[in-house]
Amino acid sequence: MSSLLKVDREMKTKVEAFREQISSEAEHLVASFFPRKLLELDNFLKEPILNVIDLKEIHSEIKFKVPDPILFNNSHDGVDMNTKKRKLEDGVTVESWQGGAKTLVMPEGMLKCNTKLVDLIERVKPEIRTLIEKCNTVKMWVQLLIPRIEDGNNFGVSIQEETVAELRTVESEAASYLDQISRYYMTRAKLVSKIVKYPHVEDYRRTISEIDEKEYISLKIIVSELRNQYVILHDMILKNIEKIKKPRNCNSEALY
Repeated sequence: MSSLLKVDREMKTKVEAFREQISSEAEHLVASFFPRKLLELDNFLKEPILNVIDLKEIHSEIKFKVPDPILFNNSHDGVDMNTKKRKLEDGVTVESWQGGAKTLVMPEGMLKCNTKLVDLIERVKPEIRTLIEKCNTVKMWVQLLIPRIEDGNNFGVSIQEETVAELRTVESEAASYLDQISRYYMTRAKLVSKIVKYPHVEDYRRTISEIDEKEYISLKIIVSELRNQYVILHDMILKNIEKIKKPRNCNSEALY
């Protein structure tokens, strides 16, 4: 069969070395890295930063002052109020009560993010990335162990395919956590811009607090899910390690 396709001997040697490297790394991940990581994440879940009882502690004040009201006199009856502008001392220009406030310069400088949540996100993101990378390595290892396609005796192969599917699902879910974090920043930025434009509307400020609380709860759930995924993968692969490494036994091969 090998004569049907000629492969350069040097390249074949390098590919085999790569396969052995992936195999060694993946077995180490399943045997040592996964259980160590699940314990680290379990301890992370017990830290005070993820066990805030009063969620008001993670609120971040929006330091943007409400401008003084603008009083228009009615002495100029022919003036279009939608185009009339008046510049305030604090750097805000009001076009009209309908159009909101147009900001030329932020008096307090840049409106900061919620630093408590940013610090927490910066701790969680590397954990998400690590899970994605390690799952990819283990998935490649299992795929390389899948034997050539034959009729019958495919029970072990089905276990390999099920393992690959689970690893692919974990990768996809972990990637969605990164999307969730990006959406949080985008949603919060839009709300902050609304506060700048409509500083007199208190509901926008309250919505910011609600968004922050929701993200805090979501981050805690993400850490919990990362831990659970390490537990599930470690348990699943160990229980089926024989079929994963040797999907077809020698006795069945001797029958043909």
